[in-house]
Amino acid sequence: MFTSSETPIIGTILLVACAILGWGFYRARPFGKLGILAWLQSLVLMAPWLLFFGLFAAGIYINIVGILFLVVGSAGLYIYLGRQLRSAGQDAILKQRATERLATESASPTEDVPPSAGVVIEILPIPEEDLQIIRSIFGIDTFFATETIAYQEGAIFKGNLRGEPQEVHNRLSQSLQEKLGEKYRLFLVDSTDGKPVVIVLPSTNDPRSITLSQKVFAGILAIATIATSLETAGLLLNFDLFAHPERWGDALPIGAGIFTILVAHEIGHWFLARRHQVRLSWPFFLPAVQIGSFGTITRFESLLPNRTVLFDVAVAGPVAGGIVALLMLIVGLLLSHPGSLFQLPNEFFQGSILVGSLARVVLGSALQSPLVSVHPLVVIGWLGLVITALNLMPAGQLDGGRIVQAIYGRKTAGRATFATLILLAVVALGNSLAMYWAIVILFLQRDLERPSLNEVSEPDDARAALGLLVLFLMIATLLPLTPGLAGRLGIGG
Repeated sequence: MFTSSETPIIGTILLVACAILGWGFYRARPFGKLGILAWLQSLVLMAPWLLFFGLFAAGIYINIVGILFLVVGSAGLYIYLGRQLRSAGQDAILKQRATERLATESASPTEDVPPSAGVVIEILPIPEEDLQIIRSIFGIDTFFATETIAYQEGAIFKGNLRGEPQEVHNRLSQSLQEKLGEKYRLFLVDSTDGKPVVIVLPSTNDPRSITLSQKVFAGILAIATIATSLETAGLLLNFDLFAHPERWGDALPIGAGIFTILVAHEIGHWFLARRHQVRLSWPFFLPAVQIGSFGTITRFESLLPNRTVLFDVAVAGPVAGGIVALLMLIVGLLLSHPGSLFQLPNEFFQGSILVGSLARVVLGSALQSPLVSVHPLVVIGWLGLVITALNLMPAGQLDGGRIVQAIYGRKTAGRATFATLILLAVVALGNSLAMYWAIVILFLQRDLERPSLNEVSEPDDARAALGLLVLFLMIATLLPLTPGLAGRLGIGG
């Protein structure tokens, strides 16, 4: 039976879910089969979340095996729908090309419009000779330019995309580079009305490398983070390292464990960035006494080729750091025994669905004792998972925000950032950690990542499924167990 306190939660979840799905279906209907397939993909992505957290709010717990089954099944169905969507999209493109070809052939020669034609409605910042060269790269089989508009230090070219976005962008960029070298950059992005447009900007707008003073500041933050990691270790061992610096050796193993997870996170970013030939700035660590660190801020120092590269670099850090933290947690649980270094109250394991579930599987009935003896790796792994989860929040230039932007686009990422800030503001009324993160996002990370050179092409279905999984694990790490559900799981007396 549901309690009176659970009923409003269940009703809210169902109401929000129905509203989102209904609004998406309403927006998809005018686009016919393509729109419905895209809506079904959204439904499949949301289904595991809605089912798990809906049942969770109702007091019904799905174990780890059930969760993985839901995610794998959802990913498989998402990939299948993606193939159907691409097939339907290719059919639509072929029909459009056939219609345009017939219209062109039936028109009189005086009615033909050359592919390079453009209507200049204002003075453009690009020199006229460069502008003519840029117009010459467009064609009826790539991008049919119909209008030219001044934009910042360059120009926007409106028209019709005549092929697969990545292939068209590659051909246009190569042609532009052959004719004007590295003087300009060509972006393929969606306009406000949803149609692809080409933007050409001078290469002087490329991201800049960090300055020497910024590198010094990054070094200072790294040293401060080492200190706060050691201080966190001291507090876990019931002493203040800043008051007793001679005990730094006692705090070193735990502090080094926390910092190892942070370094693994950055190595993940660096490895994928190097693989895609993308430059990253030095990481700016965010020291925090509570958990050692709140992660890092890393900037891109070169333009990203497409949203797939944005996803790969963004997700690599949390995956690397999260795997190290999860392995530490599991190994620590396996090594835990009566007499281990830490004795934690059983309420500790109610603070996270993921940690509590894993602890219940490994430690079993030991979680019913008022104090649970655990190995230090359990605490280190838990802190690492929290740090990773905080960086996966879908906001701004956090890893989670970049993942959402890569998969769903800038409009959805902007809405996710706004929703995250609102949620953090509400949670901050009773949690100082949420207040800190709201301030960090608002003043340092609220802006979306700058557009990729090809902002139209989406990551493949496998990456979308991986993004779903890491965001799911982020929520499972940060969301606590309710006392009632924890009792039914055998966590607590």
